[in-house]
Amino acid sequence: MDINKILSIGGRPGLWEMKAQTRGGVLAESLIDGKKIPVNVKNNISMLGEISIYTYAEEVPLREIFQKIGEKENFGKAIDHKSSKTDLIEYFRAILPEFDEDRVYQSDIKKIIQWYNILAEKGFTTFVEAEEESTENSTEEKEKGEKTEGEETKAEKTEGEKTSKKYQ
Repeated sequence: MDINKILSIGGRPGLWEMKAQTRGGVLAESLIDGKKIPVNVKNNISMLGEISIYTYAEEVPLREIFQKIGEKENFGKAIDHKSSKTDLIEYFRAILPEFDEDRVYQSDIKKIIQWYNILAEKGFTTFVEAEEESTENSTEEKEKGEKTEGEETKAEKTEGEKTSKKYQ
């Protein structure tokens, strides 16, 4: 399951997984009860991979916050989202100490923790994007001098250019 395919749909509880795109929106499946529904583009749809949380310095992607919660809780369930306001804020401050308290509300914290618990219950343990991992791997391979799939070495490129010039 990819975090970029997990949706929050306005007016609907819980999280949804995008199963398919349709002409007028998407087909989504609930992570809570497995029901599938068509979601119109008129609905307020947010992909978790695109959500960020304000800090005093920058915005932190939600997937990084989920990763921090997961590491703290050993990828098990976190504090209950129905806990008291002070408990929620203390817990969130332990995860992201520099969050902007003027722009991140208690309801936001409650929702983040609720979403994390839903994902943890479904066995979701990887919040880092696959693209980041492949970018890191290809950078390491290039540093070692190895070529990645579909990549030519400089010598192969120049040889190919010489060959193509001969036949022009």
